[in-house]
Amino acid sequence: MKIYLTAIIKAKEEFRDEVLKVLQNMVSETVKEEACELYTLHQSLENKNHFIIYEIWKSKEGLVLHNQQPYIKAFGDLVDEKLQQKPEIYLTQVI
Repeated sequence: MKIYLTAIIKAKEEFRDEVLKVLQNMVSETVKEEACELYTLHQSLENKNHFIIYEIWKSKEGLVLHNQQPYIKAFGDLVDEKLQQKPEIYLTQVI
């Protein structure tokens, strides 16, 4: 079963550029993963500190493997200091 994931990420203003670079690296690396069907990064038009990642995964196992990658762990290292709050993660399915 495919997994659809939406992540809402709110950077602290003073770290926005740094967070953006990490997110862009995540995109460039993630799209190489076998289980990744779609991985797109969006920036809010109203608040440039807010980012959304939309993902489609072939399987739950692929998503689990993705979350173990070093570039995902690098993002995890900046969450507490450089984000306004922990990312909001929504796992969904097509209905």
